[in-house]
Amino acid sequence: MSLPLAPTVTLRHGAEMPQLGLGTWPMNDAEAEQAVATAIQSGYRLVDTAFNYGNEVGVGRGIAASGVPRSEIFITTKLNREDHGIDEVRRAFERSATKLGVDTIDLFMIHWPNPDQGRYVEAYQGLVQLLGEGLIRAIGLSNFKPDHIDRVVAATDVLPDVDQIELDPTQSRPDVRAYLSQHGIVCEAWSPLGGQSSDLRNHPTIARIAEAHGKTPAQIVLRWHMAIGNVTMPKSADPERQRQNLDIFGFQLTDAEVHEIDGLDDGDSRLTDSDKFGH
Repeated sequence: MSLPLAPTVTLRHGAEMPQLGLGTWPMNDAEAEQAVATAIQSGYRLVDTAFNYGNEVGVGRGIAASGVPRSEIFITTKLNREDHGIDEVRRAFERSATKLGVDTIDLFMIHWPNPDQGRYVEAYQGLVQLLGEGLIRAIGLSNFKPDHIDRVVAATDVLPDVDQIELDPTQSRPDVRAYLSQHGIVCEAWSPLGGQSSDLRNHPTIARIAEAHGKTPAQIVLRWHMAIGNVTMPKSADPERQRQNLDIFGFQLTDAEVHEIDGLDDGDSRLTDSDKFGH
């Protein structure tokens, strides 16, 4: 039995994107195929992958095996630094679409800006072309800082639909979120639960709020993301955990609880610096 579907957000170029989906890193093809199929059957309609994850074939097979029509699934994938360039982006699209077994990609993203290489503007121009041809429904950036975004918009006069950034309650990035909101760009959070090494789910504040609502700590953190307007895609291959992660729309956090969770922010010192890292 499937859960109610996640609400959607309307992207700048008209696509409807579910607010919560399934992340697939670091699953291999076999793991992704099974996880995606069970997640979709449980009610997920957003699946996030990337060329660099090495599991696009498995994601595509999982979507096909789910029994849910392709038209109801929102697929996100990302291109690598070697694909930065107008022609290269087209080849990257063709490669990913073939692996996924689809004709169109809902949200195609530049995975990292790689400013040392200096070609992310050309990559963005390639995405704009694909959007104009209807091969993708939305343009995405991943790990782009506001100055990176300013540069691609200045070159194209086209704002992106989404910026996917590292974000959780301990590094909530209010300045970047404010910039994205001001420009009508959806903020999508990766590593929404703080990553495997994080102790976020054991934090006393999260535990107390979880107990008050009869929910798990992970459900509280994910509901916080929804409350502040993020899209996010927690990764899990476990069917029960998948269902728990999606089962967060039957309750709401109070304004006071959201404010308490906001207070867990301890700065950006642990963030991956996209001026120095990328692939």
